[in-house]
Amino acid sequence: MDQQQRHQYLQAMGIVEWQRRGRAARLAPQSADPVVTDSEPSELPVPVGEEITGLDWEALQARVLSCTACDLHCPRTQAVFGVGNRNADWMIVGEAPGAEEDRRGEPFVGRAGQLLDSMLFAIGLDRQQVYIANVLKCRPPNNRDPRPEEVEQCEPWLQRQVALVQPRLILAVGRIAAQNLLKTNAPLSRLRGRRHSYGEANTPLVVTYHPAYLLRSPLEKRKAWQDLKLALEVAAQ
Repeated sequence: MDQQQRHQYLQAMGIVEWQRRGRAARLAPQSADPVVTDSEPSELPVPVGEEITGLDWEALQARVLSCTACDLHCPRTQAVFGVGNRNADWMIVGEAPGAEEDRRGEPFVGRAGQLLDSMLFAIGLDRQQVYIANVLKCRPPNNRDPRPEEVEQCEPWLQRQVALVQPRLILAVGRIAAQNLLKTNAPLSRLRGRRHSYGEANTPLVVTYHPAYLLRSPLEKRKAWQDLKLALEVAAQ
């Protein structure tokens, strides 16, 4: 197994690889096992989840933008971290960046983003009042559905974002976002219309349609309006 494969396996298992520092480390031959010298203190790997738990916004964003944990980093233009009010009462969570989001580095732009803005405006909110993020931070090729291993690698980033925002409500937009947040294969029709909970904090969560779907199926906007009214009621509790 070469060094690159070994590094990828360690990342997949949540193990931070120990590395020597300084010029001597750059000249030293690669070894399958960590080397500890008398002049350097030993360093133990820190599980990725525990490491992310202590990150503030700036450190978290830097880590996301430089993440290479899965193959999606190869074709991306840039990782899409999230935007909005970091102390928001509402957090909007979508599926993954599309082509325009990948280009601009911001979630929910283009026509779908405009419709989301209109949906928020209809209930008395604007884009600057909420925090918007995605389950995946990098665009899947050809906008395909996220793969389980990709979601698993990205999940700690989103969990930390939720922990930092501490929203009163999460609005999951679209089937993919809802199923991954709620750890279910239930269809969107069964997830809409009721209050769910997310994470250890049991953050209230409401499910609605993705704006891109509503652009293709405008007759469903009436149901989306019902979802938004439910979200208002849940957030007010």
